[in-house]
Amino acid sequence: MEYFSGKYDVIVIGAGHAGIEAGLAAARLGCKTAVFTINLDWIGNMPCNPSIGGTSKGHLVREIDALGGEMGKAADKYSLQSRMLNLGKGPAVHSLRAQIDRREYSKGMKHTLELEKNIEVRQAEITDICRTDDHLWQVKTKLEALFTAKAVIIATGTFLGGRVYIGEVSYESGPDGMFPATELAESLKKLHIPLRRFKTGTPSRVNRKSIDFSRMEKQTGDEHTVPFSFETETPPENKVCCHITYTNENTKNVILENLHRSPMYSGKIEGKGPRYCPSFEDKIVRFADKERHQLFIEPCGLETEEMYLQGLSSSLPEEVQLAFIHTIPGLENAQVMRTAYAIEYDCVDPTALKATLEFNELEGLYGAGQFNGSSGYEEAAAQGLVAGINAALKIQGKEPLILDRGGSYIGTLIDDLITKGCSDPYRMMTSRSEYRLVLRQDNADVRLTPLGYQIGLISENRYNRFLEKQRMVAEETERIKTTSVHADSDLQNILESCGTAPLKKGCKIIELLKRPQVTYKDIKSIDSTRPDYPAEVFEQVEIAVKYEGYIVRQEQQIKEMRRIECKKIPEDIDYSSLKGLRLEAVEKLSKIRPQNLGQASRISGVNPADITALNIILESL
Repeated sequence: MEYFSGKYDVIVIGAGHAGIEAGLAAARLGCKTAVFTINLDWIGNMPCNPSIGGTSKGHLVREIDALGGEMGKAADKYSLQSRMLNLGKGPAVHSLRAQIDRREYSKGMKHTLELEKNIEVRQAEITDICRTDDHLWQVKTKLEALFTAKAVIIATGTFLGGRVYIGEVSYESGPDGMFPATELAESLKKLHIPLRRFKTGTPSRVNRKSIDFSRMEKQTGDEHTVPFSFETETPPENKVCCHITYTNENTKNVILENLHRSPMYSGKIEGKGPRYCPSFEDKIVRFADKERHQLFIEPCGLETEEMYLQGLSSSLPEEVQLAFIHTIPGLENAQVMRTAYAIEYDCVDPTALKATLEFNELEGLYGAGQFNGSSGYEEAAAQGLVAGINAALKIQGKEPLILDRGGSYIGTLIDDLITKGCSDPYRMMTSRSEYRLVLRQDNADVRLTPLGYQIGLISENRYNRFLEKQRMVAEETERIKTTSVHADSDLQNILESCGTAPLKKGCKIIELLKRPQVTYKDIKSIDSTRPDYPAEVFEQVEIAVKYEGYIVRQEQQIKEMRRIECKKIPEDIDYSSLKGLRLEAVEKLSKIRPQNLGQASRISGVNPADITALNIILESL
């Protein structure tokens, strides 16, 4: 029998990476919040790879931290190995990645939620969601308890309608053998929420003792590690070693001989899988001419012998998986502890959402994470943070947080989802941002910490430390502009060793740093007035000096983009009544409901002539 059990400001459905950030943000902004999860022991679970960060994803984690989110701090605390990727390229694509102790991370995040004073964490499956007569949202659990809230955030990950596929076998399931959320999807359909099926997967885990590491390449962490969080004072320690091995022709043959048994190719799986993280059998088909594929063997934690086979995701039958794993150098005798699987799940068409991640047609209802069609822990956490902030701000009658493409990767991620939609699980990449030289991971605090402080998620103490860092950057920039060095033999030797032309006379330090070949580190011995500042101060200054022209150009482009974004479009505008718009444009604009002219210009099917006509109409309103 149904019974009323509680009233909240915000209810979060799901406690994965999106649900955690959503719940913490709403609670820390003063809202009474409930976070519901199917199993308390799997809060913050990493059902796929045991890592955080990576190319462009490291940018997202830094931005989450700069706004006041939790993921960066937790990643630093439970880091096993840290590496900065793409150091051979420019600073725009430098990205931090860390191996994480997945069970410790989960336990830590659970405890963080439990300690938060405005949060109640509850183990329950939500089976129904509906509007009440007094314009609140009501959710019902499997045990028929009813709860109401002013706002609800759906962060169901891959649990919603989850179905696992391993060869010819398939069954209803969430990730890692958890119960799926089977009834909620039907409730969402009654609200006319546009759902579709996506698919993702995960590789096998094998026992460390059964691996021959002597046949693999060793991959160590960086000598000098860098934390994700701007609050972490002691850089993470490298505690483990990862390894690299490669598939071969025998591996490929096993796959091809059994391809007909893959549910992807037999037609059993309907959902669209991630384009940039395909299953191993899909790699073999798509890259038929490739002789081998690189695999990373990564520890799952300090207190477990499970090793993750990154790059070997599969939905082939278990016996086929064993056969191809045993063809790989170092894994000939590998003992599989968890079989790889594909999982199909329900998610929403994100074009039904606003930039706040609130539904266009359902006030007070928000979506976040893989429910919105994205993939990845970092993308999920970023959306959860934005949804949690906006739910709280709306309840408090404050202006929403809308991040644009020119200010953050989070803004780019959300704009891509709500404006362009996605036909497969969306993955963040540096190439998705047209302003990536400005949106670097090193300056995430410069771009977003003042905003986090204004919202209320950044403490006074942290904000003051940020201002002190900015003071040091400004002073160091002024120092190198006014401090000269002599063209003596010491400097000439440095320039020669750097492979750059000698100087005929002395110059300012800034002129040396403008040379691509010369770094702060190179000229340390002749820079006698250099202050004892943190390394990140010099990093900021050096990047600003070396890329000044490019940065100025991108900042001008961002300024122009924002000028167009300022032209707001009324929410209740009737596009079908407007003259001068093509039929396709009317259809797309009516569906996506862009909030400004800039967003409208990025909608597929809306051309420049439509934008010109819409601009003229807006001017006349």
